[in-house]
Amino acid sequence: MSKKSNKQAQFAQFLAKNHANAICYSGYRAGQSPIHKIYPSYQQIKEDLLLLAQNWSFIRLYDCSQHAETTIKVIQDEALPLQVMLGIDLAAELSNPNCPWGADYPAEVLAANRRTNVANVERLIELANLHPDIVFSVSIGNEASVEWSDHLVPVESLITYARRVRQAVPQPVTFCENYVPWTTRLEPLAAELDFISVHTYPVWEYRTIADALEYSRQNYYSVTRRYPDKPVIITEAGWTTAANGRGIDPKNASEVNQALYYQQLMDWTKKEKILTFVFEAFDEPWKGSPDPLEPEKHWGLFFVDRTPKLVMQPLYANAALAKE
Repeated sequence: MSKKSNKQAQFAQFLAKNHANAICYSGYRAGQSPIHKIYPSYQQIKEDLLLLAQNWSFIRLYDCSQHAETTIKVIQDEALPLQVMLGIDLAAELSNPNCPWGADYPAEVLAANRRTNVANVERLIELANLHPDIVFSVSIGNEASVEWSDHLVPVESLITYARRVRQAVPQPVTFCENYVPWTTRLEPLAAELDFISVHTYPVWEYRTIADALEYSRQNYYSVTRRYPDKPVIITEAGWTTAANGRGIDPKNASEVNQALYYQQLMDWTKKEKILTFVFEAFDEPWKGSPDPLEPEKHWGLFFVDRTPKLVMQPLYANAALAKE
C-alpha cells in the first residue's frame, strides 16, 4: 500500500473512531486584524479556548501566523483537550475578473505572493512537525479556486503545495473549498490529497431556512458521489445573524435562523458521522466592509464580547445572563 493510501486509510479510521464537535476558530476582537497583524494575546486566546473546550474537541485555524502559534501554545501549556486542523492563508497568484469586489493585481504583487505562499507552506510544515500531538491534519489553503475568490491560485500550484506538504508531514493533508470546484475542476488536486474538505453556505445562495439543510446535504453528497473512495468532511457550514443586503437578504439573517440551521446540521452530521467544522466561533468585526451590518462580521455562535448568541445560550447560560 502506498504512503498516500496509508494516510488516507488512517484518516478514515480516525474519523470513524473520533467523531466529535468541531468549529472554525479565529480569535480577532475589536481593533485586531490579521491584515494589520494585530493579534489576540495569550490571555485572550486562553479565554476563548477555555470557552470552546466546554463543547468542542476540534478547532480549525486558517493560517500559520502568530495567532496560530499562540493558539497551539495555549493548548499545549494549559493541557486543553483540543486538536487542530492547521491551514495556510494563501495569497493570490492570479488576478480574477470574476471576483465581485475586485481582484486585479500587478505582476510584481502576484510574484511576491507566490514567494509568500511558498514560505507559508514551509511554515505549515514546521508547525505541523513541531506539534504532531496537537495538529491532527493540515490544509494547503482555503477557497483559493472558487470562481469568486480574491486570492485565486492555479490548480497546478495547489498540486505542487499538496505534494510538498504530503512528503514532509505525518498528518493527513486536505484543501478547504466550496463544493462547486470539487465537482467541476479539482479532480487532479483531489488525487494528491488524503481527504476532501467541503464548504456549504445555503444562506449565501439565497436559500431560506426551510430548505437550507436539504441544500447542504445536496452540496455534500455531490462531492462524495464524485469521490466515492476518498474521505469527505465539512470544514465550513454556518449562518450569519446580520446582513445589509449584500449577498444575503437581511430577513434571512437572524439568531433564530442560525439556531435552527445549527441544530439541523448537527442532527444530520452526527447521525451520518460527518466531521463538520461549524463556521464560526466568534463574530469578527475586522471582516468585510466598514458597514456594521456587513454579513461577514456576524457568523459567530458567540458575539465579539464572547457572550453566546441564541444558538449557544442553552449550553452557556451563565455567560448569557452576564450579557443581560
